[in-house]
Amino acid sequence: MNVANQKCIRRLSVKSMKAARTRNLIAILAIALTSVLFTSLFTVALSINHSLQQANFRQVGGWSHGTFKYMTREQFDELKTDPLITQYGLRCFVGMPVGAPFLKSHVEIGYSDANQAHWMYCDPVEGRLPAEGTNEAATDTRVLELLGVEPVLGNELTMTFDVDGAEVTKTFVLSGWWEYDEAIVANHVLIPHSRAQAIYDQVGIGGGIGKDGMTGSWNMDVMLDSSLHIEQDLNKILANHGYQHESRSVGDNYISIGANWGYTGSQLANSMDPITVMSITVLLLIIIFTGYLIIYNVFQISVSNDIRFYGLLKTIGATGRQLRRIIRQQALLLSLIGIPLGLLIGYGVGVKLTPVILSQLNGVVQNAVSASPLIFIGSAFFALVTVVISCRRPGRMAARVSPVEAVRYTEGTVNKKMIRKARSGASLSGMARANLGRSHSKTAITVTSLSLAVLLLNLTVTFTNGFDMDKYLSRMAADCVIADAGYFQTNGFWGSDRALPEDIISSLESRPGVEAGGRVYGKSSPVEEFISENYYRALNGRWNDSEDLDRAVALMDKNEEGLLANQVQLYGMERYALDKLTVLQGDLSKLDESDGRYIAAVYGEDDYGNPQMDSHWAKLGDTVTLRYVEEYEYYDPDTGEIFEPGNLPGDQPYRCRAKTYRDIDYQVAALITMPHSLSYRYYGTDEFIMNDRTFIQDSGTSNVMYYACDVSDESTADMEAFLSDLTNEQMPQFDYESKATYAAEFDSFRNMFLMLGGVLSFIIGLVGVLNFLNAILTSILTRRRELAMLQSIGMTGKQLKAMLIWEGLYYSLSAVAVSLLLSIAAGPLLSNVLTGIFWFFTYRFTVLPILFVAPIFTALGIFVPLTVYRAVSRHSIVERLREIE
Repeated sequence: MNVANQKCIRRLSVKSMKAARTRNLIAILAIALTSVLFTSLFTVALSINHSLQQANFRQVGGWSHGTFKYMTREQFDELKTDPLITQYGLRCFVGMPVGAPFLKSHVEIGYSDANQAHWMYCDPVEGRLPAEGTNEAATDTRVLELLGVEPVLGNELTMTFDVDGAEVTKTFVLSGWWEYDEAIVANHVLIPHSRAQAIYDQVGIGGGIGKDGMTGSWNMDVMLDSSLHIEQDLNKILANHGYQHESRSVGDNYISIGANWGYTGSQLANSMDPITVMSITVLLLIIIFTGYLIIYNVFQISVSNDIRFYGLLKTIGATGRQLRRIIRQQALLLSLIGIPLGLLIGYGVGVKLTPVILSQLNGVVQNAVSASPLIFIGSAFFALVTVVISCRRPGRMAARVSPVEAVRYTEGTVNKKMIRKARSGASLSGMARANLGRSHSKTAITVTSLSLAVLLLNLTVTFTNGFDMDKYLSRMAADCVIADAGYFQTNGFWGSDRALPEDIISSLESRPGVEAGGRVYGKSSPVEEFISENYYRALNGRWNDSEDLDRAVALMDKNEEGLLANQVQLYGMERYALDKLTVLQGDLSKLDESDGRYIAAVYGEDDYGNPQMDSHWAKLGDTVTLRYVEEYEYYDPDTGEIFEPGNLPGDQPYRCRAKTYRDIDYQVAALITMPHSLSYRYYGTDEFIMNDRTFIQDSGTSNVMYYACDVSDESTADMEAFLSDLTNEQMPQFDYESKATYAAEFDSFRNMFLMLGGVLSFIIGLVGVLNFLNAILTSILTRRRELAMLQSIGMTGKQLKAMLIWEGLYYSLSAVAVSLLLSIAAGPLLSNVLTGIFWFFTYRFTVLPILFVAPIFTALGIFVPLTVYRAVSRHSIVERLREIE
């Protein structure tokens, strides 16, 4: 007979729930703790994501979704109306100051409309953006400080800057200013578009684009509907209007684009390979499974305790479906209390944890705690889903049991086989092991929940220990590198005007603690190699279309074999720097041999330090002819007329060729890769290395590009202080970088992950301990009559406590053993994934966290059973024997 009475079912659910107050408290605590787990993790994750995005935006220079670069006015007018674009901003680049006082600052002068200025963090806190038809300008306090101008509206600032190769000096009136943000790479001086056009006209650009392909062009930043597929949307916009961004060689419909890599959602969407999807899925499953363990355990034990009640309901006509509904309604009613409580506590935990975690990161907003509704919606959703899933199996268990089995079932029933063994001298440990065997599922869940926390902690420590500082610092080959400030900047090329004086080198070499050091000489006069046309096209085809390549090839000088004369980068290195190079093939020591002239060819590397063997044409043993050009001559390719260097025609094509030069042949003695910190720091031409003596002799120059040295550990702090004072106070035109700075960044990066993993391990550890406490508590409470019976037939209190302690130890030590096995199995898998993500990761297996946790679990295995039994034993044996089964 089915009881189809919803009101009756709800009343039964509420009444039976009220009768199990202890179970309710444990269930509410379990649900709340699960909600705390989700909420705290979501709060920390979204807060860190927000802070990292803000830091990324400042490095990018703005928070627009993407950019269409170097367009004509007509292309801008065409694209800006595309329906995929929700907002757009316009920017026109004018020029950059390259001399003092901007040696250590990247400053750009140009026009930006209000949208663009806002997206680039150029919102004046005083005044406004410059008005059209005026000579006004707006900038930040750093530019004003360098110019020696007070941030007072109406003050004048005079700047000399390069505009498409021409030097221009202009005076502007300050119309507005904003605070300098050191995290932003570029400083901006914003001027009206009318003033920018006047400067274009002055240098001969007019309404076109300059020779550099950038000055005078129109750049449009855009906001889209979403940041998840920025690059795809930008490509779609181009396709809508017949443009593409793959290559200039395809046709004249090329427009360069840039997707803002600062948006983590866009990065994630673009990197959604199977490994990434699997990693995210596994992480979500672990979090849900963690909550499932504790909630399922609570309801499974509750159903076991109330199985007779459900059996009686079946005898009076309740269906299995109605019993499942009773359990589900109880779970949902308890969730109404547990989930809101967990959301509040979890957000509070997240608010406290976020600043601590963010403090380990350099260059991020430290107080950026997210209050996104997604935190609460997502946490409540996952917690509710976990509750519903967790009570399904207990519900099925109650629905399947027959009334007769229900009346006879109890976990606390004395196992007759166990009693027979006990009478024949069974050990207390054997009795404890048999007790755990009564409910394999409960034992497995308790051990699993404890093991999961230990496994996660061990993997976190393995992960952070794998951050190899030696690998991370390998790209910073020397402890210190000092050079002209322009050498470390992104704009411009190194030349003799940026040479490092010998007096600075002498002062460094005389410093205590300098263990070794060396000079690296840079090319300050033209040096050419001879390469095939095919190699030249392959080298430059990425940045130029076929017409540009055809034009360039036609204008290039050629030797008798028809090979093209192309510029090279040349290094002269003392032995200290040569020893820092990685030899792929050959022998670098041959560079010092006096019976010949030897060089090393520099090959490129990918982001993970793997050599790119197609990045250079020169192979081991090849003969390379280098041409040292002392003077060029310019001529008409049709008539052969020679032009004076200072009187070149502007209305007809001309070519240049070496007039006075020396050709010297070298043999390639080695193929090498070079750390970025020892390079020119810009690329695009082939590079060769020779020793310092050969370089000075053959090039006829001796300009030092930088000096690098290694410093003893005890002198590192003194050297940092000396270099900081030298480059900031005494000689600000010079700058330096050191391993100490990189090491601090590395430590903060590693500590962030260690703290995140530690917090996650701690929360999951609480879940495991609560499961353990719940298992021991319910096991003893449901067996109170059985334990009293054992005492009534002669078992002493001491023996009973020893048996319970053995049960607790089996739980805890089994968890340690299982976590050890899982760590051994999961370690290599973690290594394969992380090595592919972090180039500086080195897998190192460790069990120290497990060994650290083992004594804590042992103490829990002893303390928890004794505490619970002490509470139970307050009642006499007779009182416990009289309890109704």
